[in-house]
Amino acid sequence: MSKKATNIDQDELVALLQKRDESALSLLYDKYSLALFGVIFRLLGDKKLAEEQLQECFLKIWNGIDTYDPKKGRLFTWMMMIARNSAIDATRKKAFRKNEKTDSLDNHVSVIEKANRIDLNVDHIGIKEVIRKLNTKYVKIIDLLYFQGYSQSEAAEYLDLPLGTVKTRARTAIKFLKNLLS
Repeated sequence: MSKKATNIDQDELVALLQKRDESALSLLYDKYSLALFGVIFRLLGDKKLAEEQLQECFLKIWNGIDTYDPKKGRLFTWMMMIARNSAIDATRKKAFRKNEKTDSLDNHVSVIEKANRIDLNVDHIGIKEVIRKLNTKYVKIIDLLYFQGYSQSEAAEYLDLPLGTVKTRARTAIKFLKNLLS
């Protein structure tokens, strides 16, 4: 194929992809990889994982090109949905969630500060001090459930406690915090 990626028409590109022309895949990558990577990276926040998902995304595009319907939208829009869905699927994978959950409260606060470009320290609003007033068994539950995103069953498994105990401790901690803050 002699046409450059910028000169090829969308319909021609789709036709070549449907014929399994590997040079069309190369053109597709050259033309759209940066935009798709941007979407994936924005959702995942991890360059290495985003690169892996970009590769997965192009495999899904290559394998699913026959499902693309130009009557329903542009090729780019279809590919962006694949990229977005791939990134969302990656966030749902257990390894990704486990990696996210191992971060401490301070890491989450700093990530939020950087993302929102605000200079907010948890100590300034008194959250750490209020939570410190809890018994340590409640602090861990609150940290896991509300700051690290664990479900109650995941927290129970992580702490090796019965689910009912986690639910009771969470309820007790919330009641205590509510009384402190009111």
